[in-house]
Amino acid sequence: MGDLVKDIRLAVDTGKVAIGTNEVMKAISGDKAKVVIVAVKGKKDTIADISHTCTVASVKLVKFKDSSLQLGTVCGKPYTINAVAILEPGNSNILNEEYA
Repeated sequence: MGDLVKDIRLAVDTGKVAIGTNEVMKAISGDKAKVVIVAVKGKKDTIADISHTCTVASVKLVKFKDSSLQLGTVCGKPYTINAVAILEPGNSNILNEEYA
């Protein structure tokens, strides 16, 4: 089991990510997203839309078990973030890990 918070932070710092619902949806539709992380305590309709789009596009979806504010903090942003798409993992193991 990997440390999701650590892997998200490493991906943000050393890789390439899309942050926010609109950017994540564009990344999934453009076949650029390798993994999508959603905050389960975020907006329910947004999570459902992203989850459905990931299923259709065969993109791995990881649920961040905290709030969208905490996901924003992990990403180094002072605001809420409902979703993050990993485009390039950088030094993180986020593509290969399983998270509980």
